[in-house]
Amino acid sequence: MRLFMTKSSEPSKRTFSADTEKIIEDIVVRVEKFKAESEKILSKYQPAPIVKEARELIENIFLKFHSVAVEITRRHANRKTLRIRDEYDVQDLLHGLLRIHFEDIQDEEWTPSYAGGCSRIDFLLRNENIAIEVKMTRKGLSQKKIREQIIIDKAYYKPHPRCRTLYCLVYDPQDKIKNPRGFERDLSDRVDGFETRVFVVPN
Repeated sequence: MRLFMTKSSEPSKRTFSADTEKIIEDIVVRVEKFKAESEKILSKYQPAPIVKEARELIENIFLKFHSVAVEITRRHANRKTLRIRDEYDVQDLLHGLLRIHFEDIQDEEWTPSYAGGCSRIDFLLRNENIAIEVKMTRKGLSQKKIREQIIIDKAYYKPHPRCRTLYCLVYDPQDKIKNPRGFERDLSDRVDGFETRVFVVPN
């Protein structure tokens, strides 16, 4: 559109026709809608700051779990202490360590029914939508069996409305799991916004 000037006037403002302005408004609405929908979709795959911080705390606890388990056995005058002999002992110590950072910890939370059955989550951090499952290697529990248990756990926990991330702590003080890093990599994944992270400790 041309600009018309007189000796005593400034250039007139550029304007659009009614049809053009309508098209521009429609484009702006479409862009804003696309942005909102994109952010909604991405929010399922990008952890919120509180969840990101929680993940870092959990992983740090996992990585130091064995050191703590060993240290608490070194008591003054050989006083009684907690010795890790089975999964219940692992749960007890882990529960205490989680209490350092998290207030709302639900233990033995039931999962929704799957394939005609249901299961209990060892720990559920409700505010962070994080579930934690504990395993401990022992005689009679093969690496293959633990793998199968974790696969079943993933299927059970995925439908839970308050579980978007599943952490599996596999405590292996006797090094029964061969190639632990490969074991972690094979079982850790993200499917439809549900993430599983497996840690074998000590590493």
